Amino acid sequence: MENSMKITAGLGSIDEYERFVQAGADEFFCGYVPFSWAEKYGTVMPLNRREVLCCNVQLGAYSELEILSRMVKKYKKPVHLTFNSLYYLPEQYPEIGDIIEKCMGIGFRSYIIADPALLVYLKNRGISCEIHLSGETGEVNSEMLKMFRRFPLKRLIFHRKNTFRDMQSVIASQREVEKQAGIRPEAGMEFEAFVLNEMCQFTGAFCNSLHCDEMGYLCRVSYWLGTVRNGDAVPEKIMALQEQAWDQEPDLKAYDEFGYLCGETGCGLCALYQLKQAGITHLKLVGRGNYVDHMEKDIRKRDWQDSHREVSPLKQAEDAVLLDNSRLTLEETAKAIMEICEKKWEVRRANV
Repeated sequence: MENSMKITAGLGSIDEYERFVQAGADEFFCGYVPFSWAEKYGTVMPLNRREVLCCNVQLGAYSELEILSRMVKKYKKPVHLTFNSLYYLPEQYPEIGDIIEKCMGIGFRSYIIADPALLVYLKNRGISCEIHLSGETGEVNSEMLKMFRRFPLKRLIFHRKNTFRDMQSVIASQREVEKQAGIRPEAGMEFEAFVLNEMCQFTGAFCNSLHCDEMGYLCRVSYWLGTVRNGDAVPEKIMALQEQAWDQEPDLKAYDEFGYLCGETGCGLCALYQLKQAGITHLKLVGRGNYVDHMEKDIRKRDWQDSHREVSPLKQAEDAVLLDNSRLTLEETAKAIMEICEKKWEVRRANV
């Protein structure tokens, strides 16, 4: 495993890919909903829980995927496609299988999936793709992960409500299994956690809201928070809690001149060290549908925060040589390191 946690950024359109790569994103996730699916099922049976057409939230044309595939080959920053609804109709599984096979044909190998039945269907159909178990799947613990090991899991995505202790326990359990099985660290399972934006009050697996053009998102509908006694809301409790919520509203001075505030809808940047200690390998920056300028700043902010924190900042030493081995095998990495050492030794010997 590499020492630094990688940034996984949400992608709403192919126009954002190059810009976010330049900002520092290591990889991406995005939705793909063919128009034929939207025309047939509408928003009631979503393919990835983001059936939005009015703004850049996902791709809707196969030609866009073809362009994105060529961009991935050029920049070497992978894109994972989301098929993470909680469940599908029986007749939809063959359609999803056909869509995935078509996407795999142009180079998309990894898929974010939440429905266990879809995992079973893909396995039985012989579709061998890389699986990222979605944070929408449900509660995460060691026994849950043990059950899902029968599938080709490459990554587990923790949901928003997991504690550091929970994540560390699950990751430690998996690492012990890998050690006993003789699996090399660099080939072990990856673990992803939410770190910026959309700190929804719901847990995805138990949210029945629709995210579409026709209705406002349930998680963004104004509501009163309070306790209930004998069927009646307790006014003093409600008022106190509401005033507390208002006090927590960000100061307008905190926004920049373009209306940007890092982590306005959810921020975990101050927890990067704890996430690293827990064993997290990838950080999810939610942002499909957000302003592109704001998303770019989010990516850059995370890199700055990671390299300027007080405890164990991720900084390159002045005399260090940077080796990007994200696309190298173990043998190729070892060879590259040896070549660097030999060059360093030759320079040192010449100066003696």
